[in-house]
Amino acid sequence: MLILAVDTSGKQGSVALARGDAANFELIENVPVAGGTFSAQLIPAIASLLSRHSIAKEKLEGIAAASGPGSFTGLRVGLAAVKGLGETLRIPIASVSILEACAHAQKGRARQSRILVALDASRGDLFLGKFQLTENGLQSQGESLVNMEEFLQSIREENQQQMLCSPHESVIHSLEQQGISIAKIDRPGSAEIALLGLRKIAAGEVVSPEALDANYIRRAEFTKAGVK
Repeated sequence: MLILAVDTSGKQGSVALARGDAANFELIENVPVAGGTFSAQLIPAIASLLSRHSIAKEKLEGIAAASGPGSFTGLRVGLAAVKGLGETLRIPIASVSILEACAHAQKGRARQSRILVALDASRGDLFLGKFQLTENGLQSQGESLVNMEEFLQSIREENQQQMLCSPHESVIHSLEQQGISIAKIDRPGSAEIALLGLRKIAAGEVVSPEALDANYIRRAEFTKAGVK
């Protein structure tokens, strides 16, 4: 399957072209898109990427989109482009959480069976993703928005052994000041989104253009919940 992946959830973005299936993955090319230019540069970046590899957009067999958490402007631009392509080309769309992509990248490094991923949600809040490593792979145990006090209390009350990680220096600094051990990881980009997108599409985990939605950093309906 030939797939296009789009990530505009962070300060910097990227698009990737890849092929593969549930068991195989080949990254053809990954191209950065400068932050602050998504609305002007995303579509030209996609067109240029396809042109360099002499691939007509009609040859695409799937699209993977980073669904956040992220900023309103970036996600709105990226998901609008994905929706437009998906609807026009009538190809499957996979929605991939950045929290999920972070956890997936740590699967081979985690010494514990539970992985917690924390992202800076601004204003002293954290986006938290909880994942469990099982025989069948990585299983999500939920994503939530928590404040620092709630997070620290829950971590200190936790009895389970777990790996805590974040790509954000602000989160790492805040937690280390509280005596919490946390691993610094790289933030995933469109290459990782393409990998997970291929696996989701192969498993039938797809969304329609109309149903494709985003986790915005300050979305009113993103529920605050403690870590259980």
